[in-house]
Amino acid sequence: MLRLFRSKIYLAIGLMITVLMIGIMGYRYISDYSWLDALYMTIITVTTVGFMEVKPLDAEAKIFTVMLIISSVIIFSFALSVISEYILSRNSLQLLKKKKVRNQINNLNNHVIVCGFGRNGMQAAERLKAYKRPFIVIERDKEIIEKYESEILFVEGDANEDNVLIESGIERANYLIATLPDDADNLFVVLSARQLNKNLFIISRASKVTSQKKLQLGGANKVIMPDKIGGDHMASLVVIPDLITFMDKLSMEGEHTTNLEEVAIEDFSDQVECNSLRDLDLRRKTGCTIIGYIEPNGNYIINPEADMPLKPKSKVIVLGRPEQIRKLNEMFHIQA
Repeated sequence: MLRLFRSKIYLAIGLMITVLMIGIMGYRYISDYSWLDALYMTIITVTTVGFMEVKPLDAEAKIFTVMLIISSVIIFSFALSVISEYILSRNSLQLLKKKKVRNQINNLNNHVIVCGFGRNGMQAAERLKAYKRPFIVIERDKEIIEKYESEILFVEGDANEDNVLIESGIERANYLIATLPDDADNLFVVLSARQLNKNLFIISRASKVTSQKKLQLGGANKVIMPDKIGGDHMASLVVIPDLITFMDKLSMEGEHTTNLEEVAIEDFSDQVECNSLRDLDLRRKTGCTIIGYIEPNGNYIINPEADMPLKPKSKVIVLGRPEQIRKLNEMFHIQA
């Protein structure tokens, strides 16, 4: 619709320029005015300001002036109506977009809120999209929002403001990822988010080591230092290159790459009798391999024994190719 209005605006501008050019050429050659006088006469004629003409007009010039006034009034009226319609329609579309976004946000539950859409925020959004997790991005840069709004759900505003966090549905959210470039801003977001939702799991970015403890005291469950992780990763590529490359492949998305998934024991126990890992028999059923077990108290066990007893509210870490993970999710109706 906006493209149609733009084409009408281009047409109106083209017609106005044409009228001005015809007026200048007409007064120049019909009344033998100088170029400046011809421009002056054209402007006062099409704008109907009523100033006195440069010199008395003969019959031909008067007829030309009458025709110029009539055509300019029609064309300028058309241009004004097109521009007004475009502005009103643009505002209406913006209102409809905002209403649609609000409705989508109101329908979200247990979602993720990403604060900031810089390098880290963009990477987080890409991964959440790959795992089909519902999420919202809070961003104040309108250009970024306009560029990605067809792919991602945005809330425009400053994540430091409580009303923006509330608008993003923080009371119903499960996770918040603070990826703002300034540690002080992230700390403020963490403090505000913790006050608004006591049960929220908060992950924050930090640039300085000294900020890590402050963010944890402020309410962050996990604090990530991208620069430290990047440096460790590069050094590890020198020391244990093949292992790091293999680990990188575990986190990649694609038809022929491996993948990891964490699954709550309750997802299995509702459908099969599972007192131990052996009872699950995931290797035979789906091709996936259990490589880790998370106890209810958060203790991690790597490469657990098959006879390990399973406890309520525990989880298993599963390794498999994407098609095997999909088979696992479909077989046990697990939400990806």
